[in-house]
Amino acid sequence: MRPVSLSIPIDRESPIPIFEQIAAELRARIMSGAIAAGAQLPPTRAFALQLGVSRSTMVTAYDQLVAEGYISGRRGAGFAVENIGDVSLPSASRAREVVEPVARLLLPFRPGEPDMRLFPHRAWGQAVSRICRRVPEAMLGAAPRFGLPALRHAIAQHVADWRGLEVDPAQIIVTSGASDALELCLRVFCRQGDFAAIEDPGYRPLREFIAAQGLTPEYLAVGAQGAELPLQAKIAVLTPSQHFPLGGSMTPQRRHAFLRWAQQNDGWVIEDDYDSEFRFSGRPIPALASLDGQGRTIYVGSFSKIFSNSLRIGYAVVPPELQQRFADVQRRFGMRASLMPQAPLAEFMQTGEFYRHLRRVRRTYDQRRQFLTDALRRDFSDVGTFDDHQAGMQIAFHLKNGLRDTQVAEQAAKAQVEVESLSAYCAEDRGYNGLLMGFCAFDEEEMAQALTRLRAVFDQL
Repeated sequence: MRPVSLSIPIDRESPIPIFEQIAAELRARIMSGAIAAGAQLPPTRAFALQLGVSRSTMVTAYDQLVAEGYISGRRGAGFAVENIGDVSLPSASRAREVVEPVARLLLPFRPGEPDMRLFPHRAWGQAVSRICRRVPEAMLGAAPRFGLPALRHAIAQHVADWRGLEVDPAQIIVTSGASDALELCLRVFCRQGDFAAIEDPGYRPLREFIAAQGLTPEYLAVGAQGAELPLQAKIAVLTPSQHFPLGGSMTPQRRHAFLRWAQQNDGWVIEDDYDSEFRFSGRPIPALASLDGQGRTIYVGSFSKIFSNSLRIGYAVVPPELQQRFADVQRRFGMRASLMPQAPLAEFMQTGEFYRHLRRVRRTYDQRRQFLTDALRRDFSDVGTFDDHQAGMQIAFHLKNGLRDTQVAEQAAKAQVEVESLSAYCAEDRGYNGLLMGFCAFDEEEMAQALTRLRAVFDQL
């Protein structure tokens, strides 16, 4: 079947991203029957050339419609329209309301944010609907102590496939995001006044929680091999697969050094594996916990970066001999993970929809990373440098002499560009002077406009 011929109007002055304009127009024509079920859509490269947009913008628009179930794509066969059945169409005025975007609170280049416009809303809604029809009590019943068994089984399979961790589902504790898991670990292992070792620069909310709990932080400088070994603490919180915020992975030698340290000092390692699925060259690096034969590592993961930052679902993988200690602390302070999203998420993972979504966003985020790194090399080499680790959700852009990151960030904010200063992530003066720039939540057009404004800020300074 020959691809249908399409012409789509694009308003380049509109606040609606171009890929959303394209997706909305195609969606409306499919729903109205103007594009029939089974029709072949134009190839992304030819369609992008016809509309005068980048091919990655076209790919993102198609991916959005695939996620919503309006079209399907097969390797070598292009994209075809799905049979969505009879639908009642809204009025013209209501249709215009539907395509208006929800006001975005994100400005380029806020780090660590997924693009929720790519979320598979239709497939997720179908998963929720199936659970409500089949076992509605799974959404509102009493939450099991460590989380819904079906989700714990799905997570066990996920960490085995993606992180090389062979664990029993009984070892998994479902939490309200990674922060909840980190807090739970610190409550288990530390008492007031104890030392807790954390990376510096590192995750700022962790510093604040340690202070709030009356713990004493031991800051670990981060070098080419990774974080230094602790001197006083008996617990260390690390991001070995992709350091936050500098990027880069801990060397195998330093990983084994931390495991020896834990064994010899009766210590514990908490591995915060916040975005390891986003490694764009090769497979994800094996988790540090997969090297630990002594049960001294607690592995912490999250679905906030991969899937949705609003579901608030994370997890901890706990050695069997520690489960009772975790259960006692959880009983004292209460379980925070909501039961409602757990059954749909388990269903989403078991049916493969989760992994289809993960593959889509990995491809899209990699294209956006390449766009940003190319632009930084081309247009900003006079003001800074960076290392492209081909992983993660942000770039650490190190400024050259004569520029201060706090001043640049302040002036950029006035130009509607959100870059965070690297020095703000340091508890001690480590000499870092740069900008943290996220790329996942913004398409190429949005980043291009923001980069123009950021370049103007540098020129003024």
